[in-house]
Amino acid sequence: MDQSNVSDPDAKLDFKRIMPIFVIVLIDLMGFTIIIPLLPLYAASFGASPALIGVLGATYPIMQFLAAPILGRLSDRYGRKPILVISQIGTFVGFVLLGLATALPMIYLSRIIDGISGGNIATAQAAITDSTNEKNRTQGLGLIGAAFGLGFIIGPLITFASLALSGNDYRVPAFVAAFFSLLSILLTAFWFKETLPAEDRNKNNKQRAFSLRAMITAVSHPTVGILLILMFAQQLAFGGFEQLIALFTLSNLGLNASGNSVIFVYVGVIVVSVQGYFIGRWSRRFGDRKLIYAGLACLAIGLVLFGLTPRQPTPWYSETEITEEMSTARNSPGETSATHDIAVDLPSEADKGWGGLVWVLIAMIPISIGGGILMPAINSLITKRVAAAEVGGMLGISTSFTSAANAIAPLVGGVMFQVIGPRSPFIAGGLLMGFLLLLAVRRIKPGREETAVAGLARGGGH
Repeated sequence: MDQSNVSDPDAKLDFKRIMPIFVIVLIDLMGFTIIIPLLPLYAASFGASPALIGVLGATYPIMQFLAAPILGRLSDRYGRKPILVISQIGTFVGFVLLGLATALPMIYLSRIIDGISGGNIATAQAAITDSTNEKNRTQGLGLIGAAFGLGFIIGPLITFASLALSGNDYRVPAFVAAFFSLLSILLTAFWFKETLPAEDRNKNNKQRAFSLRAMITAVSHPTVGILLILMFAQQLAFGGFEQLIALFTLSNLGLNASGNSVIFVYVGVIVVSVQGYFIGRWSRRFGDRKLIYAGLACLAIGLVLFGLTPRQPTPWYSETEITEEMSTARNSPGETSATHDIAVDLPSEADKGWGGLVWVLIAMIPISIGGGILMPAINSLITKRVAAAEVGGMLGISTSFTSAANAIAPLVGGVMFQVIGPRSPFIAGGLLMGFLLLLAVRRIKPGREETAVAGLARGGGH
């Protein structure tokens, strides 16, 4: 190991260059992860059914789907920094509007604004790519995932604390998220240094910022096309899980917003471990292709297990308290609570116990590992199989495929949850992952980057 590092210093990540990007993404994502455990229950407190909550979950990624390629191409043309700042301002406005919401349409509008701004993840990925080489890019892109994981630890903890201090006022976490969004704007403006030199811009100025033709062309790419299809399909299953987990744990375990915050912290710890530490070692040892196989296998097992969770509320569950929390969360001080319009089926208090919660925590382990592996591994392989000048645009297209899947997943998942049953979206997602694993093994062929890594390993061994 040491001999390999000495003979190949390029394999080491330059943390001085990466750290500002990492911190800015972390602060930006903290705002996002503060509201993630809360949003489905916030909408349910306004009387939204699981199907309508699915529509709300789709609103953000639909807008991100449209915006991500535009922001990616614009960052190739004008640089990463101005695009990051503009999009972060939009996120700030979205969070403020969410905190001020007095009706369900205002929540939808806040998610539309934030979704347009949320395409900036492609710009952050492009900045990471500017600051890495092929040998350490998986680790670099994995740090964005680690930032997301840390956000899932810190953000839900802040949600938990702000709900506790405000008496379960669902609006307070939204304003706290707006504060962190404002902080990310200031960090980008005053700390982040442009990673794309002026001479490297406008190399693809003949291309349109976004078109369906560009996406179709990308899918037909001989080496990247299958990866984009895989990115879409795996997120179709995983996106439904992310959007519906809070509703599932509410209806199966009786967990409120605070309880779901703790679940997200647990997931975050695992994702941080995988993406902040293990993925760099695994990618150098096994390569991105095998990591993709492992990620799909983990998700297939975990999602099926999660869908089979027994319906047993936690020992501290109280149906009256949950109903009161969700009824009063949307009311201004002095308003009378309305308890008749919560459209989520709560569990009975007859069979309390630890079985359901323990089952969920076990199922979360392979889900978190698989989710932590897949996106950085697929995106890393994409960047290694396209020309350097196309990286920003291709990552934008990759993000759009992810967003398209995230838009479809809650729409379909919400209807399945309501019509077929709460378990159906997760079991169906796990079965889809199993099919994708078989497809990936057949279709993802070794590329030049894998041959180079194998040759380097043989050279280091001698």
